[in-house]
Amino acid sequence: MTRSLSNDSHLFPPAFFLAGIPGLSAAHVWISIPFCFMFFLALTGNSVLLFLIWTEHRLHQPMFLFLTMLCFVDLVLSLSTLPKMLTIFWFGATTISFHACLSQMFVIHAFSAMESRVLVAMALDCFVAICNPLHYATILTPAVVTKIRGLVVLRGVGLTILFPSLAHRLPYCGSHTIAYTYCEHMAIVKLSCGATTVGNLYSFTVAIFLGVGDMAFIAYSYGQIVETVRHLPSPEARGKAGSTCTAHVCVILFFYGPGFLSVVMQSFGIHTASGAKVILANLYLLLPPALDPIVCGIKTKKIRERLFTFLCPMRTEPI
Repeated sequence: MTRSLSNDSHLFPPAFFLAGIPGLSAAHVWISIPFCFMFFLALTGNSVLLFLIWTEHRLHQPMFLFLTMLCFVDLVLSLSTLPKMLTIFWFGATTISFHACLSQMFVIHAFSAMESRVLVAMALDCFVAICNPLHYATILTPAVVTKIRGLVVLRGVGLTILFPSLAHRLPYCGSHTIAYTYCEHMAIVKLSCGATTVGNLYSFTVAIFLGVGDMAFIAYSYGQIVETVRHLPSPEARGKAGSTCTAHVCVILFFYGPGFLSVVMQSFGIHTASGAKVILANLYLLLPPALDPIVCGIKTKKIRERLFTFLCPMRTEPI
């Protein structure tokens, strides 16, 4: 009986401990300043974009509907990670309950997968708009856009729903300290004293499927876009077509850049995360929500016009 209770305690640890940024604990308060600033940008920028798009019927087009989904995903990622990070930096509140940790892990992975797929949908929008503009309205109909958005959610949840279950079944006999500022599947699995082959393999497979599959489609789309732009008759037409995708290209770099490096380092790196490794993992979650609305707002003419109209309703032309 005693052994059974002991095993149960291993299977269900009461809590994990988030270490913050290893080696930089003395600088946590200073590190929190840019983190807090990015949190403010993420909340403000994404909320403003959602408001502007949903209150302007003329912006209810595929491109902007995909953008609203990106904004919502970024808001969820920010709200699910930044508040806990800041309590670690400010108050040293490193404890997180076992089930809260698994919940945070699921939200992070599910919505990161959704964001990747939203970028694919936005690439599809750019592809159709530039390579087949005459049939844009008949290809990306409201029904098709609704189905794409539904598939984004289903794929994000479907691919990551097993993460909490796999982590929940593992025994945790040793340290319960996660050397990160948030709960991540592979970081949790490394704490287990049981067989982790299945969890590691599944996590790596999902990461490859999401990253390689989505990036391959995006690369193909932009290959076709570049080829089409090259054959446009005038420099003005080529410049206009190129500007259509500028914001999307920036968003792709913000998301896949640190995300790819983070996955590689966690898959093949050492067990104890270094400060640089943790900062990179944080940037994967913090940079896109903070910078996406700024880039999209600046580079998208219709959003700039809508913002100007909202701020200066008595003027009809932007300065």
